[in-house]
Amino acid sequence: MSNFAFNNPAFQQQDPRNVATYPGAPQGAQAASLQHGAMDAAANAQLEGMYAAPAAGAIETDRMSVEDTVWKTAGLFGILLVTAVVGWVLTLGGLDVPRYDPYNPAAVNVLPWALGALGGFVLAMVITFTSRKKVRPALIFAYAAFEGLFIGGISAFFEVRWPGIVFQATLATVSVVGVTLALFASGKIRASKKATKIFMIAMIGYLVFSLLNLVLMWTGVNTNAFGLFSAEIMGIPLGLIIGVLVVIMAAYSLVLDFDQIQQGVRNGAPRKYGWLGGFGIMVTVVWLYVEILRIIAIARGNN
Repeated sequence: MSNFAFNNPAFQQQDPRNVATYPGAPQGAQAASLQHGAMDAAANAQLEGMYAAPAAGAIETDRMSVEDTVWKTAGLFGILLVTAVVGWVLTLGGLDVPRYDPYNPAAVNVLPWALGALGGFVLAMVITFTSRKKVRPALIFAYAAFEGLFIGGISAFFEVRWPGIVFQATLATVSVVGVTLALFASGKIRASKKATKIFMIAMIGYLVFSLLNLVLMWTGVNTNAFGLFSAEIMGIPLGLIIGVLVVIMAAYSLVLDFDQIQQGVRNGAPRKYGWLGGFGIMVTVVWLYVEILRIIAIARGNN
């Protein structure tokens, strides 16, 4: 008894490609077989070429990627380093660091420091509050340039007072950033809603404290070098205690920056948002560096 399954037309219909290989097959069938074979070969070659071709990058897809964001961030820090050298030279009047003179503390020019801080703050506010509507890379470039003036100027100012402090602060900053990035990449540290809420409360408290400290220093109520940060609790400068907490806050801020970049890549955000990722990292790293600079200065005191 024959198997009814073979009565299916799929089994009854003969593919011309299957009869083209035996001798004596009709010429039309052979031609059709050759044509189909050529088409299959071309299709296979096309597929092999697609598999062999490199994966589409951020430029081809116009989508945000980690690699593209890294390059954008590196470019921003390149601008910062160039203008930092300019700020250093303008502050000291040259590349050499003069000896600190307690009787002439105004031997350095604080204009680059003040100009960079003011320009960077204004641009940071503009970028932050307008980025939802439009990302403007030119403003981010300008921010990096002003931050370079600020970093170069304040670094030169501190270096005159505490020789070697810039190298110490730079090494500490790179260490904190590197450890934070390694922990985030390994998945051992992640942003959470609870931790972010605590971070925001701590940030608001720190900003209020910093503004109060500035007012007290500007009005002459507190004449210490770092204002309230120079006050001591049980022989320990308040600036050291707060400084350690602020470094932890800055490290968590880096985690938030890395997490936002990761989410942008995962959600297929437009490539231009990589500039915002680099901007966020730069803001945090500059903040971290300045805080570490102050911690080391307070720790070294008059030595």
